[in-house]
Amino acid sequence: MEFDQTSLRSGEQPRGGDQTTRQRVARSILVNGASTAVALAERLDLTPAAVRRHLDQLVEEGAVESREARTATRGRGRPARAFVLTERGREGFDQQYDDLAVQALRFLSETGGDDAVREFAERRVGFIEERFGVVEAAHPELSPAQVLARVLSEEGYAAAVRDVPVGEQLCQQHCPVSHVAHEFPQLCEAETAAIGRVLDRHVQRLATIAHGDGVCTTCIPDLPQQHDPQDPDQQQASGLARTTSQQSATKKEQVSS
Repeated sequence: MEFDQTSLRSGEQPRGGDQTTRQRVARSILVNGASTAVALAERLDLTPAAVRRHLDQLVEEGAVESREARTATRGRGRPARAFVLTERGREGFDQQYDDLAVQALRFLSETGGDDAVREFAERRVGFIEERFGVVEAAHPELSPAQVLARVLSEEGYAAAVRDVPVGEQLCQQHCPVSHVAHEFPQLCEAETAAIGRVLDRHVQRLATIAHGDGVCTTCIPDLPQQHDPQDPDQQQASGLARTTSQQSATKKEQVSS
């Protein structure tokens, strides 16, 4: 049974319950990223044995590949395997841009130059700034990064936010324009710039699907801490810094004399 890419793009239900369930397995990996059979079974309310049967078929079709799962501790027995979508697997889902879009951008580049392509890319990601305020007002319980993730998910990016030591990380499990962005990185650059504008800080793109990574990741650093003269912790840190500076100055004076 082949991976039915046509039915996935059109949203039609394929013939046969197995294929429908297989699509659910593939879509769960698309939305949630690398997943073990056990995690998929819990997420989809299936047995691990049933999930493994569908995963084996997806692997055979070239839509999914397995890799050793990252775990904090490893016990006895074989290491767990995590499953991720391959490029062919991603092609089974909605792609907003195809060969026609690539040809159109090539023509735009040849006739208008890089500036024309860059202007097109900036216009395309206009939805980020247009939708951000609306979603933020409708969901005041969300952080700015979570608002952004929802805006992107509504456009097919399957985005989520996770905490990291330096702030937050935006993870986009799917990129509707990855094929085009591989040849025209201006699309990624415009998207990153728009993310920085709505969050009002400098962000850094760490990985992109367009360049062969499994997920697009963007680092969103914490804002610098504002100085509060009433904060005892900041007062203590400031006092320690002054003492250290004074001691250093004293030592320099002693050495020079």
